[in-house]
Amino acid sequence: MAEDETAVEAARQSVDSSDPYAREQQTFPVLTDDQVKRLTAYGAVEDVPKGTSLFERGQRGVDFFLILEGSIEIIDSTPDGDEMTITVHGRHQFTGELDLFNQRKILVGGRTGVDSRLVRLTREQFRRMSSTEQDIGEIIMRAFILRRTAFIVHSEAGVTLVGPKNDRDVIRINRFLSRNGYPLTLLEPGTSEADRIIGQQGSALPIVCTPDGHAVHNPSTLELADLLGLTEDLVDGHVYDLAVIGAGPAGLSACVYGASEALDTIVIEAEAPGGQAGTSSKIENYLGFPTGISGQALAGRAWIQGQKFGATFAIARGAVGIEEENNTFTLALDGGDTVKSRAVILACGATYRTLDLENYEQFEGQGIHYAATALEAQFCAGTEVVVIGGGNSAGQAAVFLSSHASHVHVLVRGSGLADSMSDYLVRRIDQSSRITLHPHTEVSALHGDRTLEQVTWRNRQTGAEQKMDVPNVFVMIGAVPNTKWLGDCVELDEKGFVCTGLPVDAASGSSFATSTPGIFAVGDVRAGSVKRVASGVGEGSVCVSDVHRYLSGLEDDAG
Repeated sequence: MAEDETAVEAARQSVDSSDPYAREQQTFPVLTDDQVKRLTAYGAVEDVPKGTSLFERGQRGVDFFLILEGSIEIIDSTPDGDEMTITVHGRHQFTGELDLFNQRKILVGGRTGVDSRLVRLTREQFRRMSSTEQDIGEIIMRAFILRRTAFIVHSEAGVTLVGPKNDRDVIRINRFLSRNGYPLTLLEPGTSEADRIIGQQGSALPIVCTPDGHAVHNPSTLELADLLGLTEDLVDGHVYDLAVIGAGPAGLSACVYGASEALDTIVIEAEAPGGQAGTSSKIENYLGFPTGISGQALAGRAWIQGQKFGATFAIARGAVGIEEENNTFTLALDGGDTVKSRAVILACGATYRTLDLENYEQFEGQGIHYAATALEAQFCAGTEVVVIGGGNSAGQAAVFLSSHASHVHVLVRGSGLADSMSDYLVRRIDQSSRITLHPHTEVSALHGDRTLEQVTWRNRQTGAEQKMDVPNVFVMIGAVPNTKWLGDCVELDEKGFVCTGLPVDAASGSSFATSTPGIFAVGDVRAGSVKRVASGVGEGSVCVSDVHRYLSGLEDDAG
């Protein structure tokens, strides 16, 4: 066994049972003779010589391979051009991971290790097989999820990010890649490998290095998505049945139900699946998860479901305009692309509210945060933190951060939490010795040089001020609807939320119809909606039936 393969195997044997590589039977399953026979019927059998390249990192739309005899080596590359064998698939095993469900650029290469007999399935054949042979499809889906998880856990098949971990742009890039399930290795200056890269590429940080040798300095989110192929190629002139704007809980629900019901569906998302809910450390009152689930995990599962049913995702491509002509909507996206669709569901949610304080923008990403996940929690170890807000997001953040920070201060302008926060969170905050609630209190000043160092808050009743050493503040005071890009396309209320349930036409009867036929709105962006994950998911699923009814009406009119 080669030295690099020996190191990989040793690492696998040393990890605990939560590591996907320790779950070999699920991560690298061996199909039964019956399963192989059924799967083979969907593809073509090929005899392939040793050393044949079957797919390479960066390709899109590669085929699925089942090994009848022989082996396939899965290859990871380094920026220096070296190769490492991640694993070797043998008899009755198969290739692929989550990117086999989409048209993103794949993360690894594959070649035959010996003369081999393989079954090749195209993407269309693979989808047909996995949906028809449900027991095989379930095995493959579980394996694909675990393989991607292993890439992330072991920092394999991804990119290298060089820069200080608390730098604003390092946090932005790290968060974007993490929320999109893309593996990365973070190297801080001062380590030998980081300094070597800086010596080669220059001192301007952060630097993103890809295994194919590309290095870019502080790319924008859009540039990074294009560099890594996170957005699927959009076909000019193609008209989708349904375009979902936003990939929060409501948008993901609409995507899953639309795509599973044979609607040609595209999801347009400015950053990553999950929306604001995707930044929640733990959602404990979502039906079916008694121990809770993180917003990112919930969003990740829904994102995989949508891809399983054939939905297209345009990531880092926020919608910036919309026009309608002849019952077809044209959506303008960041970066200059356009998407055409016969129906649109607005699930674009809301953007975070900010505080009106001097130097506030200076400290965004440098101590001011709008999410409390494991990424942000690592900055809080052994320090005091402030959480501003009295809603469930603020309560979840305070409880989560209390296990990382030395103490959590919750600041609210009102007299308490009972009117705005779920009772289970109120009780946890009251009972925690590591959380202090400060009613009638607001932040009055922020202090620091490059990063946030201290915070001054003031009691609104007494006027008394207190200055504390606090390097991290979590601002969770609600959001404003993300509707400016809509112009006058649909009717908005006085706060900018989309008005729905309007009597557009006698046949509609939809609670989610807007003032423009063919455009619907669900989730937080909808006026009068309940700002809860479960309600957003429900609205997204129910709205799809209204879309079907609308599209059927178009066909009837055309007929």
